[in-house]
Amino acid sequence: MPKMPNEMEKRRRITAFGASRTDLNAKLYADVTELSRKIALLGWDGLVGGHQGMMAAFCRGIRAGGGHVRGITLERFPTPPDHSLSEEVRAHTFFDRMQALIEGGKAYLVLPGGLGTVAELAMTWDLLAIHVLEPRPLILYGRMWHDILDAFAEGLLFSSELPMQYVFCCESHEAVLGCLEAIHHPS
Repeated sequence: MPKMPNEMEKRRRITAFGASRTDLNAKLYADVTELSRKIALLGWDGLVGGHQGMMAAFCRGIRAGGGHVRGITLERFPTPPDHSLSEEVRAHTFFDRMQALIEGGKAYLVLPGGLGTVAELAMTWDLLAIHVLEPRPLILYGRMWHDILDAFAEGLLFSSELPMQYVFCCESHEAVLGCLEAIHHPS
């Protein structure tokens, strides 16, 4: 049964960043789909910047869990008819798209990805670190992120005293869900 608009407005929205490649490992795709289904069952809706790769897996999972997914897609790229977005908002530029994705999330899930994902991570992380955004979790899912964060921590000059305060590296569904449950039930 479709949710009534006022029910959907009560759900928090998690922004997902990740690879748009369509030749992803089937096991990883299935894992992200299942994780996203569990996130939706916790009462979260999704916000994504596209409809392929990791974002497609995320969309399918959120929808399978009863959630709604808003896609902020670029006008310059066509949307395939078989996408799994609940709704689509077209952005004129990459910057408009990134702004909508960052400002629209009450939490962020960074999935395995490439340079675009790292750009989205960096902008979101910086805005959290310098307190332009209200505190919210920036969840990095997957083993790959540990090595990248270690390199950042060793080599970057951060503009805030506690740059890691809202960043959580998670390798399991339980860890991701724990971060999101903490928002609903702070200690």
